[in-house]
Amino acid sequence: MRGKRPAGAKVLLWTVGIAVVVASGTFIAFQVTPWPSALLIRYAFTKDAARVSQALERHVPAGGAARLNERYDPNDSDAYLDIFYPSKVEDSRPTPLTVVWVHGGGWVSGSKDQIANYARILAARGFTVVGVNYTTAPAASYPTPVRQINVALSYLAGNAARLHLDPSGFVLAGDSAGAQIAAQVANIVVVPSYAQAMGIAPSLEPPQLVGVVLYCGAYTLRGINLDGRFGGFLKTVLWSYSGSKNFMTEQRFATASVVDYVTAQFPPTYISDGNADPLLPQSVAFADALASRGVRVERLFFPHDYKPPLLHEYQFDLDTEAGRLALERSTHFLSSLR
Repeated sequence: MRGKRPAGAKVLLWTVGIAVVVASGTFIAFQVTPWPSALLIRYAFTKDAARVSQALERHVPAGGAARLNERYDPNDSDAYLDIFYPSKVEDSRPTPLTVVWVHGGGWVSGSKDQIANYARILAARGFTVVGVNYTTAPAASYPTPVRQINVALSYLAGNAARLHLDPSGFVLAGDSAGAQIAAQVANIVVVPSYAQAMGIAPSLEPPQLVGVVLYCGAYTLRGINLDGRFGGFLKTVLWSYSGSKNFMTEQRFATASVVDYVTAQFPPTYISDGNADPLLPQSVAFADALASRGVRVERLFFPHDYKPPLLHEYQFDLDTEAGRLALERSTHFLSSLR
């Protein structure tokens, strides 16, 4: 007569079986949707952004004013922006420039709140600075954030008097994924054929957009290494943002490679990146492309052996000489525009 299986063995078998089912389900989930990987990236990015924001608090000057959580599209639950002024504005003239800053986060993370302290620091230099929220992927795919930033510009220009803005002096700025979005919106404003290809009517007239500030951005799909160290990350964020696992061949996503569409009409541009950022070649190539078309380009790049190595988003670390230099150089560039 065959003996009964011990109770402990049954529990072990059930545990192993459940673990196998869970592991299999998790594996399948990671293959059919970018959500699990995107959420892991978002968690890591959010933690790092909170650390950076906290470190910037001690650099925020006293004074200044702000309008928080202005809703720029009543039909969009994510459409909020913050406006930071160098001082009280109710009884003063608008500043000459309004810098509209698009936050980064790999298209899958980030918010206007994470760049608020940097916006306050920049505003104290004599500018009005706007931080804009947009819907992150995979909840919304390309080109939703581009459309949203365009709507935000329409709101700012249309409410310039109430918001104490000069509608003739907008600058688009951004970091990381936000730099890519900002570059696209800028090109929509100044290149009608690109606006038509995007299916987006620009909210500004070209003379209203007087400059662009870009940090650590990505401007083309060409040459990205999907098998390298950052291959898994790139596959997740580009699948999430494009809305297609076959993003490299997705025709609709081709316009995201904004470097292929810029012309001599692109606004004067300041562009920078750290020497140890994997995206550095993209910033250099974009600066070269603009300069070759006769666009005024101011660059801040560093020697390849610069120490300490400057990583992605180096500009937000104002406790370093390089971070402080980046702020000074971008301030000088902005001041030269008006």
